[in-house]
Amino acid sequence: MTTTTSGPASRPLRRAALVALALVSATTLTSANWSTAYGATAHAANRPHGDSSIRVHGKLLEIPISGGVAQLRTDSLAVTARGRDGRTLTLSAPAAQPLGQPGQVTVKDGTASWTLPEHGLSVTAAAVRGRLQVTVHNEQDGATLPWPVTGTDPSATQLQLPSGEGLGIPVADPFWNSANTGVAGASYDLQADLSMPLWGYTLAGQGVSYLVPQPIGTSLGLSSQDGRLHGTAVHTFSKRAGTQDYTVTFALSDPSPVAPAQDYRRWLGDHGQLVTLSSKIAANPEVGKLIGAFHAYTWGSARTAQGVQQMQALGLSRLWLGYDSDDQPMDAAAVAAAKQAGYLVGPYDSFANGQDPSSADAPTSAWPAPVYPDYCVHQQDGSVLAGFHGRGCYLSSQAFAQHPEFLAQRTAQMTANGANSYFLDVDAAGDLNDDFSADHPMNQQQDEANRIARMRQLSGPDKLVLGSEASRSWAGPVIDFSHGSLTPPANGLWPLEKDKDVWGGYVPVNAPGNFFKPVDLPADLTKAMFDPTYRIPLLETALHDTQVNLDRWELSYTKLPALETTRALQAILQNTPLNLVLNGPTLNTDGKQLAALQQYFAPLHEAAGTQPMTDFRYLSADHQVQQTSFGNGVLQVTANFGTTAYGSGTDALGPLPGGCVDAKLKGDKEPRRLCPTTLPQAPLK
Repeated sequence: MTTTTSGPASRPLRRAALVALALVSATTLTSANWSTAYGATAHAANRPHGDSSIRVHGKLLEIPISGGVAQLRTDSLAVTARGRDGRTLTLSAPAAQPLGQPGQVTVKDGTASWTLPEHGLSVTAAAVRGRLQVTVHNEQDGATLPWPVTGTDPSATQLQLPSGEGLGIPVADPFWNSANTGVAGASYDLQADLSMPLWGYTLAGQGVSYLVPQPIGTSLGLSSQDGRLHGTAVHTFSKRAGTQDYTVTFALSDPSPVAPAQDYRRWLGDHGQLVTLSSKIAANPEVGKLIGAFHAYTWGSARTAQGVQQMQALGLSRLWLGYDSDDQPMDAAAVAAAKQAGYLVGPYDSFANGQDPSSADAPTSAWPAPVYPDYCVHQQDGSVLAGFHGRGCYLSSQAFAQHPEFLAQRTAQMTANGANSYFLDVDAAGDLNDDFSADHPMNQQQDEANRIARMRQLSGPDKLVLGSEASRSWAGPVIDFSHGSLTPPANGLWPLEKDKDVWGGYVPVNAPGNFFKPVDLPADLTKAMFDPTYRIPLLETALHDTQVNLDRWELSYTKLPALETTRALQAILQNTPLNLVLNGPTLNTDGKQLAALQQYFAPLHEAAGTQPMTDFRYLSADHQVQQTSFGNGVLQVTANFGTTAYGSGTDALGPLPGGCVDAKLKGDKEPRRLCPTTLPQAPLK
């Protein structure tokens, strides 16, 4: 992809570019008490309340929702809510531009309607399944609406942002209000930059979640005002983009940091978009091999049958093995060995980048005529949209949809060695394209639909266990795993990765430095990305039982040695696998440690990998001790990221030491403890 875009920081170079160059101390609701807290209206039929539920007082509407009454100004779209405790909270300040005088309000079938003629806006508001739902319609191409304006209530304490796994940011924290993180002053495209189209705030004893069900055309800008983080969404109306309707839902919730994700999960379920891993396994039993497996990209002798046999001999019982589609992919013998071991194995590929086959710098970028150059995406000025690392072009999913035989041929070629999995870069990420070509025009909504259709082909009829990069939630029904979804990228990461002296380059062939060279992240980057004080499992709360999520491929477990204990604890706490990088030498030096980690993880994931995350809570005021629960008592995990032992020591294991984790499965008499520093350690690198 191109290397400069909008967003909190330059988005990363895609994997294909590198391949080419290489040759609250609050408690959270459990699923059991969630419906009780929401009340019966949360699970009523998916329709607005009757006419009598909306009261009109001049320019103020009162609309009962779960947990209280929403009050919406028809002239400014300001939203407040009066909770059951009688407190009034600001859910949105007035829109950040004057909207003019509103027209008369009409109420029909539980929906209030009015116009804001000065800006050509038509507005509807209703209570739907316990949420306030507001839709603004505009026929004026290019018009924008800066609304809702959030976080302005003086009682706001934490912002919940689904950047990667999720961040719980104290709104008044000087670090997050500074330029160090790239958060203050950032504009997040809800489609491209966030894992889910939502955000939330914790107010005084209350939470509020904001959801934009159709996020194309909408961004969330964060600004520091008087040392506090405010968030303003901005929507652009466009007929060509199909964004003439802008819908935002507001939900009052428990003050838990993961409440916005709980709300989103309920919304997905209500709309038939929650496709579980259990159902995916029923459709394709090979998906079940993800459960209990670590993931690893292979190089050198790790791509051979002998390398696979060494992994098995080390005790790595479940693995997903990936390899670049270069001049040394895994051959049929290596794939057969991996399948014999019960592993998943598959190539890296991309349907997004096209180059001239005579000069392509990677096999995945070489496409025969007429794909290149006829399928190139064209920008509005007629120019071709440059491809990964500025080479070639982005290929139009609409052009491929008109001629699907090319993708079928490509997939057959890439899996001729017997691969049972496939990693498709970019497709599930949120970087969608507009194509102004006369031969294959499309907007971003069509691009999304095309990508969903071709991923569904791979994971459905083709029966391949499918993964993609940094999958956005809209792709959840058609993928099985995602590399990168858990990583919250921060300001400074991408420039660091481009510094070959620090990060490593693309040689040697069997151990390229960008994969294998150990790196110590700067303190600010470590704090912004990996400090457990701020990480919250929004993504796992919403989607844990629907897909397997991991960190980014270039941030393998051993790439950041100083963070190995923290990352191991985070993985166990979230019940998510580690992403590794393996070659012959690392199997010799790291193999025993990695096998011990995988053997600890496997039974936990086998029990809970297909279960929802039902609870997340802080057990200490400094957030260093955290706890998660999965399913109906299936698994409970307590992680101590601090340096002081936690607990009274009433069980046989004693207090939980710092840097350790306890996991208790249903039926266990005592927790299973892991202290990563006590495992067999690799020699110092």
